[in-house]
Amino acid sequence: MRRRIVAAAAAVLAIGFGATDARADRQPTGHPAGPLVATAPQPDLVDLRPAGFERHVDRRAAVGYDLANPRVVASGLAVPWGLAFLPDGSALVAQRDLGTILRVRPGRPAQQVARVADVVAGGEAGLLGLAVSPGYRWDRWVYAAYTTAADIRVVRFRLAATPVPQVLVSGIPRATFHDGGRIAFGPDGMLYVGVGDAGVPARAQDLTSRNGKILRIRPDGAVPADNPFPGSPVYSYGHRNVQGLAWDRHGRMFATEFGQSTWDEVNRIVPGGNYGWPVVEGVAGDSRFRDPVVVWPPAQASPSGAAFARGTLYVAALRGTRLWTIPVDAAGEVGVPVAELVGTYGRLRTVAVAPDGALWVTTSNREPRGVPPAADDDRILRFPRTHPQPPA
Repeated sequence: MRRRIVAAAAAVLAIGFGATDARADRQPTGHPAGPLVATAPQPDLVDLRPAGFERHVDRRAAVGYDLANPRVVASGLAVPWGLAFLPDGSALVAQRDLGTILRVRPGRPAQQVARVADVVAGGEAGLLGLAVSPGYRWDRWVYAAYTTAADIRVVRFRLAATPVPQVLVSGIPRATFHDGGRIAFGPDGMLYVGVGDAGVPARAQDLTSRNGKILRIRPDGAVPADNPFPGSPVYSYGHRNVQGLAWDRHGRMFATEFGQSTWDEVNRIVPGGNYGWPVVEGVAGDSRFRDPVVVWPPAQASPSGAAFARGTLYVAALRGTRLWTIPVDAAGEVGVPVAELVGTYGRLRTVAVAPDGALWVTTSNREPRGVPPAADDDRILRFPRTHPQPPA
């Protein structure tokens, strides 16, 4: 059965998009000029939710946070990308182009705690995702995804001025664009890795390639025995450039994905699922592929980091310069997305929920993407909780 879609789109699509954007979020991929053509009509600007669904999730998604009064946790940063919390509530933040990791705490200056020596940055490449071991209090492992001169790799190390990485995954082709790079531990204790197609779309459908995939590995880098493709780290495929991974309170996985020129996506990820790229962008209407649950035109999104908080999926938008809030009910159905912070802080890269429940959001304005940085960019913003929000 074809899955239902929420189309979060404006009445005017891509006319004149390039006027204020360098378009480096979605570089040419070797396809003929013009958007890819889906095998079924794209959703129009209508709500395609099941009848009566609005009773459950048609609420203002961000009710649990005071989005008007953030606290600046850190400023003057250089393209903060990965963000992961330590058990004490402080955060580790990756500066993509510098290959450095900062420790950030409210009310204290940011402190550099590590520099990963073999990071080679450029374009969208560099030091990308960070994750902290679920057992950090005992094992002290920090995980990172980054690009070297030759590849995309995932490593783990213990914090030090110049850490010694233990390589878990390596040899994945890298590029200036579409490296993906988001990593996160799932509720099953496994490490999930979003890897872009590195500018070669055909890799996304090739199960012998790790590009254009979401990978699932054990904390030591081994392939879990219950992965959908025996002996392979591939968990899902047919992706163009995944930069957001998040799970709701029921253990369902969602991922954000950059489209090429027509539709950006949020997908609900299932083991072994094929999400269609490069055969289709957006809705396929084809039983071979999994349809997205939310789509946007690129000018409203370029979705990067994602996080769940009590029934709401928060998505940081780069080109869209906004925070999307998407209600998700107990059955995993999505409500109508609501745009928050539109244009207030520029490009938003990463969103995460801190151990105390606050929402942290990073800006990404110190890169050539058409949004002039503020004097104190890049920043990490902390949005406090307001009143309790009923769980989904």
